[in-house]
Amino acid sequence: MSNAVIKCASYILVHAPDMVIHNGSTQTTEKLLNPNSEYLKNIRSSLRSYEEAINYLPNQVYIGNKTPEDLKLTPQPWVDKPVLNSSRYGKFGEIMPEDEFIGLMKIVDVFDLVKLSKEFTSSIKEKLLNHDLINNELVSRLKDGEDLGDVEKLINEQDAEPLYFDNNLVGCVKRAHDIDPNLSAHVIFENLVSKASGVLAALHLIKRANIDPNEIEYVIECSEEACGDMNQRGGGNFAKAIAEFAGLINATGSDVRGFCAAPTHAIISAASLVKAKTFKNVLVVSGGSTAKLGMNGKDHVKKGLPILEDVIGGFAVLVSENDGISPIIRNDLVGRHTVGTGSSPQAVITSLVTAPLDRGNLKITDIDKYSVEMQNPDITKPAGAGDVPNANYKMIAALGVKRGELDRTQINEFIDKHGMEGWAPTQGHIPSGVPYVGFAIDDIMSGNVNKVMIVGKGSLFLGRMTNLFDGVSVVIEKNDGKKEENKGISEEQIRNFVAEAMRDFAAHLLEE
Repeated sequence: MSNAVIKCASYILVHAPDMVIHNGSTQTTEKLLNPNSEYLKNIRSSLRSYEEAINYLPNQVYIGNKTPEDLKLTPQPWVDKPVLNSSRYGKFGEIMPEDEFIGLMKIVDVFDLVKLSKEFTSSIKEKLLNHDLINNELVSRLKDGEDLGDVEKLINEQDAEPLYFDNNLVGCVKRAHDIDPNLSAHVIFENLVSKASGVLAALHLIKRANIDPNEIEYVIECSEEACGDMNQRGGGNFAKAIAEFAGLINATGSDVRGFCAAPTHAIISAASLVKAKTFKNVLVVSGGSTAKLGMNGKDHVKKGLPILEDVIGGFAVLVSENDGISPIIRNDLVGRHTVGTGSSPQAVITSLVTAPLDRGNLKITDIDKYSVEMQNPDITKPAGAGDVPNANYKMIAALGVKRGELDRTQINEFIDKHGMEGWAPTQGHIPSGVPYVGFAIDDIMSGNVNKVMIVGKGSLFLGRMTNLFDGVSVVIEKNDGKKEENKGISEEQIRNFVAEAMRDFAAHLLEE
């Protein structure tokens, strides 16, 4: 049975400074606990402009205009080394401004819960009409907008979630039920952000892959949000909601949740569905999280930095049946952190890295690139979390030394050759393994590398259901060009068989 291949990936960011202030969990918590804090008083002066966010090197790497090698050649920190005159659009996707994204939230809202002012609606219509992925039919869903006074009334009297752009009120998100906490305006807002960013990633994927949307049969959505009501708070289904607006009329789908590890779980699931011939083309997609905007903002501001967690992330990956060309997903080389694995660093790396390699008679050095938790160190270092990717690579290298596959003096050489600097925004699931997939496809297809390992890890204790750690990994490698032979009977063979049977039957009649 032929392995599935990974054909294409897309990545999008949304610059959302007003959402940092009004919707990021660190800021909303601060407003409750310390509403007169200096941090809140001065927060707007610590926000980056859209141009500054575009010119930020890690953001340009995320959308494919720059490469991981460019990061390596640029000394850290990167926040003071802008890539001037950078483009909004990249090989993998785009960085969308906040006003257009608010418009996209309205477009994907099917219950008329997003209310935008007339003036704001008018200002974004032309912008969205000029977007090559958003057609006239979608833009028409904006309608004419509301009187700003009516928007203010919904906020003051019905607890609607305000929407701001450039520090001005431009709309709101209504609650979807009077008493259901799972349909509150706050939750609906978060879910619409996740849906809209997922839709944008899916649209870019379809364009990049040059695939007929009708050929995508299944969608797996793997963000960290959950949609439902009081009777099934995480019932779903983001996957079909995104597929609807991406034009995937022949697709069904479901949501996969696993905290930060979910994207790797989803890719493994997609590869298994394709290998089993359940579906030919499976789209893995995820939107971003507003709760994590400005999550480490207080630490950044204390150190005189701008708030770097000012973007919402999204991505999409297309997994398809073997075409003899695209990189293969090795279902037989999957690592997993089991219930009995334990949580020590050595136990985790053993289960996720060396256990699957041993099944394939591979050494740690046989994997050309490891994509781990690709957190941007510009964000994590000032917050006291260190360089997360580098710490992961040190653990892998240390295990290689213990196994006798590396000399202790080769640890730094291993990190330089098999590792990468992190560039992903702190969006929980977004950094976990998947940011490199787009580059991995290019690197494998160009012959620069042969094997990569995608590693996703997650902290399940956050849900207060278990203290267990979580993680899965999968190897992606160069296609050997051998497609599975079709062992069935071709149409031509059937026609010949029928013709032969008819001749035999006619001859039999003549003999009689």
